[in-house]
This record gives sequence, structure tokens and C-alpha cells, in this order.
Amino acid sequence: MIGIYGGTFNPVHYGHLRTALEVSEQFALDELRLLPCAQPPHRAEPEVNAAQRFQMLQLAIRDYPSLSCDTRELERSGPSYMVDTLATIRTEIAATPLLLFIGTDAFNALPCWHRWQALFDYAHIVVVTRPGFKSEELLDCYIDRQVDNRHSLKSCPSGKIYFQQVTQLDISASLIRKTIAEGKNSSFLLPESVIEYIQANGLYQA
Repeated sequence: MIGIYGGTFNPVHYGHLRTALEVSEQFALDELRLLPCAQPPHRAEPEVNAAQRFQMLQLAIRDYPSLSCDTRELERSGPSYMVDTLATIRTEIAATPLLLFIGTDAFNALPCWHRWQALFDYAHIVVVTRPGFKSEELLDCYIDRQVDNRHSLKSCPSGKIYFQQVTQLDISASLIRKTIAEGKNSSFLLPESVIEYIQANGLYQA
């Protein structure tokens, strides 16, 4: 199975990386691709350009061979619609099961995504949750898709929903940007290699 974990990664931090590592192991993935978003459809474009965010992500995962970086959204013009991304990946991997990992906030907003129903044509959706999280009543269009055993995702290439608890660290990219802008120390929030890159390039300064 192949996993996709998208985000602006502005900047990438230990919250992202811990989730990526856990789901890679929990689902015994052949590969987990971290997918930096070039132009988010539902928010302002990040102040740090896509190339720099990609370079920070590469630094963060360089010692983890199970994690890789997929640049296709950086190479495509226009809004970074996930359905278009999954469609291109599906053409490359044939019938291999594909898992799209998203957080609970993204899942609750899924009906606002571009052509969101078509996502299930290309991938399973795995909602990563905090321990103790209880999902609200699913929309009717989701009920028949939910499965309770993650191993069942291997039986077909796409179309299912599964909820997976992970250790979610209370770290946010906005907090890190604020910390750096205020001239405070951001150690232990993100990898030192990323901190060094931020300092060398003067990113997120006030």
C-alpha cells in the first residue's frame, strides 16, 4: 500500500513527522509520500515559496527511508486540487491500494473540496485522530464506506473510510512562525536541520 500525506508544511514540524512515521508503521506501507501543496485552494498562499518549503521537508525526512517527498503539486500550475493529484498517482500505480491521510478538520470540511466525491475513485481516506476521539454521526454518503479493520483496506484499491488514532503533538506551524518572528527559540518544535535552514534563509522573520 502507498500513503499520501499532504499539507503546506509551512514549516514542517514534529507534529507532521510523528504522524507520518506512525501511520507508515501502523499500515505497513510500502511508501508514505509527503505532498507539499503549492497553492492551497481554501487558504492564502504561504508567504514562504513552494521550493523553500520542499527543501525544508527534504531536510526533515532525509534519515527516514520509509518517507519520501512527492513534488507533483509543485510542478503543476493553478490551485493544488487533491483529486487531480490522486488521479495522476492512480495512473502510475495501477490497482495498488492508495491511502490519503487527513486530519479531522479536513475531513469535516471534505464536502467543500473540489470534486470531493471523486476522491474515493482513486484512494481510501484515513482520518487521523487523537486518542479518545469519537467521530460524529457520519454523513449518509460516508456510512457505506466506513470500515473498522484497517487490514480490509488492502482488499481493494480505493473507496473506503477508516479512522486511525495517532499521537498528535500539540504543535502548529502558525505557533512556530510566531515564535520565530518574536525572536524566540523554536528548538524541540521542529528538526534542527530545518531550524538551520530557516535561519540561513531569514524565513518567518518579523
